[in-house]
Amino acid sequence: MTKRSWLPDHVTEYKDRHGRPRYRFRKTGAPAHHFKHQPGTEEFRTEYQACLAAKKERQDRHAHGSIDWLCARFYETVAWKEMADNSRTTYRGIIERFRERRKKGRRYGSLPVAALQTRHIDDILARMSATPAAANNLRKVLKRLFRLAVKLGIRPDNPVTETDGYKPGKGWHTWTEEEIEQFRAFHALGTRARLALELLLNTASRRCNVVTIKRPKHGKFIIQHAKAGDETIVAILPETRAAIEAMPVSGLGYLLVTNFGEPFTAAGFGNWFRDRCDEAGLPQCSAHGLRKAMSRRLAESGATDAQGRAVTGQKKNQTFAYYAASANREQLADTALANLQNRDLANHEKE
Repeated sequence: MTKRSWLPDHVTEYKDRHGRPRYRFRKTGAPAHHFKHQPGTEEFRTEYQACLAAKKERQDRHAHGSIDWLCARFYETVAWKEMADNSRTTYRGIIERFRERRKKGRRYGSLPVAALQTRHIDDILARMSATPAAANNLRKVLKRLFRLAVKLGIRPDNPVTETDGYKPGKGWHTWTEEEIEQFRAFHALGTRARLALELLLNTASRRCNVVTIKRPKHGKFIIQHAKAGDETIVAILPETRAAIEAMPVSGLGYLLVTNFGEPFTAAGFGNWFRDRCDEAGLPQCSAHGLRKAMSRRLAESGATDAQGRAVTGQKKNQTFAYYAASANREQLADTALANLQNRDLANHEKE
């Protein structure tokens, strides 16, 4: 039995009686499961999420009205069941870490929902000031939890509403054009690292999406974005086409596979690509930074918010603008004025 680095948590590989590789889920408090599908496929991801959700519930033993009890109720809501798998994984991680925190020897999960006040939530968030993004994520999740508490009649108000969030930081570093060229110079065509960079940049994909990209059949990539569920159809750029053609065809159909010929997990790919950035002398760079780099490129090219979102798959103009914030303002001004002059010239010629 072997735990491969590219496998998700609690999944191990073993050989069946015919010597074929099989995969098993084992986690304390959850039923064991033998997967019917191969890692990296959508069917495998569905099975894996079912395994995580099938944790032997202890909600009947939770004190009525406790945070543990509220979390168990939240996992039963329609909103939870309709949430994308990737979002559920993120939410569950935040919730479970919060439940296991301790104050004066008591788990937060054991505390009564009705007893928590705004000042308590503020104190919790203040202790996370060194990681403002994590604090804001916790605040967002707690707001939804306590909204449910109000619906269930456990308390009359939502104590999180009056708390203050942190001002968003710059987040992941946005790659510059010089950094992109430095990576290309170090990782030549014919390497998985080069192909990964071109795919991430071309499609503006998150790491959970880029690992599922298969060889395109009709000259464009079709990306089903995990976070919002939106689909984008993106043309293949010449640099990406060259990177694809320089690589051997994978038997699984996926463009990116591990050294073992298996699909990457999202987390495994992120760690692997970060190592490739370090090799190229770019420790400040990451996979997500290339999604922001494409947003920057689109903004600098004069793309509207709607056009930019058609590539990145973001739902809101505000989100695209945040990602494109590192765009060169001088270049943006030049593009805007050039577009204005072209419009005035076209109007003049019609007169």
